[in-house]
Amino acid sequence: MISNQVLQSTIDSLKGIARLDIAIADIDGKVLATTFQEDRDVSEMVVSFAASQADSQAAGGFQFFKIFDEHQLEYVLIAHGDTDDVYMVGKLAVLQIQTLLVAYREKFDKDNFIKNLLLDNLLLVDIYNRAKKLHIEVGVRRVVYMVEAKDNLDGSAQEALKSFFSSEPKDFVTAVDEKNIIVVKELAPEDDYKQVQKVAESMMDMLSSELMLSAKISYGTIVNEIKEVSRSYKEAKMALEVGKIFFVDKEIIAYNALGIGRLIYQLPIPLCKMFIKEIFTDVSPDDFDEETLSTINKFFENNLNVSETSRQLYIHRNTLVYRLDKLDRSTGLDLRVFDDAITFKIALMVVKYMKYMETLDF
Repeated sequence: MISNQVLQSTIDSLKGIARLDIAIADIDGKVLATTFQEDRDVSEMVVSFAASQADSQAAGGFQFFKIFDEHQLEYVLIAHGDTDDVYMVGKLAVLQIQTLLVAYREKFDKDNFIKNLLLDNLLLVDIYNRAKKLHIEVGVRRVVYMVEAKDNLDGSAQEALKSFFSSEPKDFVTAVDEKNIIVVKELAPEDDYKQVQKVAESMMDMLSSELMLSAKISYGTIVNEIKEVSRSYKEAKMALEVGKIFFVDKEIIAYNALGIGRLIYQLPIPLCKMFIKEIFTDVSPDDFDEETLSTINKFFENNLNVSETSRQLYIHRNTLVYRLDKLDRSTGLDLRVFDDAITFKIALMVVKYMKYMETLDF
């Protein structure tokens, strides 16, 4: 359905050209847009005309026209003027509105197709048939972005993103729920992940500067076929969730940069609990104080380098060694040994994952 604002803008333009007054009403006689100065009630005439067999009719000093959308009566157009061109201008106005109806229907159909494509609601044969009908290319490279705000997104964010991608008519911006906006972007043959990241950064700058919106953006891998778009969408969705657990400070999260966090996210909780119980037999990860955790994290950041870690923590090397020895005695893991460090790092990530999943249960 065309918005009333678009209908009003259209008939305002037509009046400026033809010097005729035009109104558009629905089949119940309610006027949706008008250029008439006087407030005349034409609802009864509209209803009577809509029920008739005629496609156009002159009555009460007005010329009435029916506007169909795929053989279904959608609007009634009313034209009025002192010239002999009322009928001709009215027919041109009808043609203009019908052209808009086709364009809006195709736009709606494309949006509906993309949503069903993302959610895996289409059979493979339907994907290709509907894509062909809607003039959407099937064999081009695409990537899916997901935008999530801390608060529910309103229509302004989606419209801003549509405007942002308006110069690229083959890109699609849609929404599947109140918190997420999905962008399916077509890529050039030479575009790589650096370009994908740049687009994400530009989107983030626009949202924060124009809308003052605090958001996170994730994206999946580049796919080569339209049937694979749903996979990129699922990857973007996973990247967003994994980012909330392991990359809290990051605003943009790429699926192909999730590392081991992606594997941990897919582990069943009972297996995680079993793993943690095996690693931390005599101590709970919750028992580690802030000093111990900051020491561990800084040690990992510096690739198990004792000297550099002690320098950045502003402590003596022997103090750091003492802390590591104390941790070794309580857990049985020596972080200066690579295998133990890997085990400890994974264990901490598993604990973080479990805590996050617990918050989702409430």
